[in-house]
Amino acid sequence: MRRADRLFDLVQRLRGRRLATAEQLAGWLEVSVRTVYRDVADLQARGVPIEGEAGVGYRLRAGFSLPPLMFSPAEAQALVAAVRMAQPRMDAAMAGQAESAMAKILSVLPSDARAAAESLALFAPDVGVCEEVRRTLEAVRLAVVQRRKLHIAYADEGGRASQRTVRPLGSFFWGSVWTLAAWCELREDFRSFRLDRIASLQALEAGFRDEPGRTLADLLRALTMRPS
Repeated sequence: MRRADRLFDLVQRLRGRRLATAEQLAGWLEVSVRTVYRDVADLQARGVPIEGEAGVGYRLRAGFSLPPLMFSPAEAQALVAAVRMAQPRMDAAMAGQAESAMAKILSVLPSDARAAAESLALFAPDVGVCEEVRRTLEAVRLAVVQRRKLHIAYADEGGRASQRTVRPLGSFFWGSVWTLAAWCELREDFRSFRLDRIASLQALEAGFRDEPGRTLADLLRALTMRPS
């Protein structure tokens, strides 16, 4: 790893942590503790507001951030590829936000990285996610963020209709369809609902909080423990 990359990584490791010891940083960066001391001192001399001292720990003063100026051309291409692949599958609001975020990143990249990213010959054509599903996806996404229950009219694979009140936990894309993972209050269990089979959806005023056994983490844990 280049020293410039290591210094950038060190700052990123300190962000969002109350305190990190030199030993922890050395382990994360795969360098010696002495190297961490030298790197921290160099960053402090350059004006990076790292607080603390050897033997106690370090932290980054709140509010400090670095612009994404150190992306390599390959990293910039990976970001563009991720956005291009995701946009056709997103709802319109998030797709627009992804485009705006990418434009901001590209605008501050070095010229070689920006040119490499913009010339990337990798594309992801529209996969056929219809506008109705995109609107449903946006409503589901907002309900997940706002922790609001949803009332849905749903038809299963056999066409059987039902009314459900669910706690939305997350959305999953399976290559051709979007699904909603939720805790179903009718079945008192986790259920997965295809968005293209949701006939109508209403966000309720009632919110919900995480409860043991009913969280996204519980669902993911249950899925990983299923026999293959």
